[in-house]
Amino acid sequence: MATVKFTFEDKKITQPIVVEGVTEGTSILDVTEDYDIHLNHNCGGVCACSTCHVYVHRGEDDLEEISDKEEDFIDRAHNPRLNSRLGCQCIILDGEAYIEIEIPDQSRIIGHEH
Repeated sequence: MATVKFTFEDKKITQPIVVEGVTEGTSILDVTEDYDIHLNHNCGGVCACSTCHVYVHRGEDDLEEISDKEEDFIDRAHNPRLNSRLGCQCIILDGEAYIEIEIPDQSRIIGHEH
């Protein structure tokens, strides 16, 4: 089972959250939903917006490859970087993966909260 470590751009959230036992085929957005980690997602996870934008700091090779459509939406995200991805499109490919994700400050994003 994969492990995903979440850190946060929001300095009010100081402790990382480590989720173990994530099954292959699960998206990063699904992990946040399953473990009550705040990540906006206006479109419901169908790659039609940029509100579930995250930064992948480690484990990108263990995630589904970025698509042209995803790249187009990342360009619309707040403060995109080279390691930007959409959480709904980050599907874990390796059940033994170790992935590190930083969630951008959600206070700047108007969107659906879980």
